[in-house]
Amino acid sequence: MGQKPIPFHRPYGGRAEEEAILRVLRSGWLTMGPETAKFEKEFAAYVRAPHAVAASSCTAAMHLALVVAGVGPGDEVITTPYTFCATLEAIEYVRAKPILADVTEDTLNIDPHEIERKTTKRTRAILPVDFAGHPCEMNAIRSIADRHGVAVISDAAHSLSARFRGQPVGSLADLTAFSFYVTKPLSTGEGGMVTTARADWNERLRVLRLHGMNRDAWRRYASARSWYYEVEELGYKYNLTDLQAALGRAQLRRQETLRRRRQQIAAAYSEALADVEEIQCPVALSHVDHAWHLYVIRFRTPEPSATRDRVISCLSDRGIGASVHFIPAHYHPYYARRCRGRRGDFPVAEQAFEGALSLPIFPGMRVSQVGRVVRCIKFALARQAQ
Repeated sequence: MGQKPIPFHRPYGGRAEEEAILRVLRSGWLTMGPETAKFEKEFAAYVRAPHAVAASSCTAAMHLALVVAGVGPGDEVITTPYTFCATLEAIEYVRAKPILADVTEDTLNIDPHEIERKTTKRTRAILPVDFAGHPCEMNAIRSIADRHGVAVISDAAHSLSARFRGQPVGSLADLTAFSFYVTKPLSTGEGGMVTTARADWNERLRVLRLHGMNRDAWRRYASARSWYYEVEELGYKYNLTDLQAALGRAQLRRQETLRRRRQQIAAAYSEALADVEEIQCPVALSHVDHAWHLYVIRFRTPEPSATRDRVISCLSDRGIGASVHFIPAHYHPYYARRCRGRRGDFPVAEQAFEGALSLPIFPGMRVSQVGRVVRCIKFALARQAQ
């Protein structure tokens, strides 16, 4: 009998999520309402942020964050080329210009020295990305931002439950955007959250995320005398639903347990691959708690991309999922034009991409499955060497 496939990711859910969904279905209110408000309050407490505003996606959360931070046409926003295109899309939405800064070789997070080098009078914000769940060097980034009087807007799509020098991601930047996409540490299928310490930004985020209206729908329908609202400015349809919020609340309560489980899987990979000289395993610097959303190895061979392709093929043949994170932003035709980036401009990010491979890692994964993945990788490398 053949072995069961190992997916790249499998969402975590159980009785708590089922009961949460049924509770909302029976309440008679499915869209954004009291469940979302409770989720926002609990989420803010978890990341130690004064305010949390739910949104329809992390992309929406970043877009809203850029708007309230005052980023607009002609402004520059410094970010990393080693990210998903959504990071740059949000900058484009406000008609600002993404300015790419290379990453560090160890964590593949944006390099503060490169941020400093790319900062100009037109810089309005810095948008770091916590790659794979490893927090960026926020002290150094904050210092640069404060010196130049610009905002720090963090893309924390990968890093819920991570900590930098003991402080949770979500309380470090001026604004922090989280993702609840199906593969993320907390999943509501789709969804996001933005956190901030500023009360004025919190209020504006709430107006912008629902058509620019000054009253949420569930409050307007709460009684016969509460129907009136005003549209204060041009807004967006970026709200989260109570069905999604209920899932989020159930998963938020288990975040520490789920993070520890991913950490155990990551440690099992690192131990099993430690003697493979062709592979560079990911790091977790001593002053951070890594969220381990991704486990990304890098091949150190004369032709790393060819090695990766052979390993992916071997994994696929054995029913094991894998992926690659990320194609550098300036490799995409649109952003090559917008950022005026050419191959060779960001050597660290480019070299990392050539040999990067993301292995399966999710809370329900078993150590025996880690062993299967590692044996397949070693087999593929041995066959290549013959």
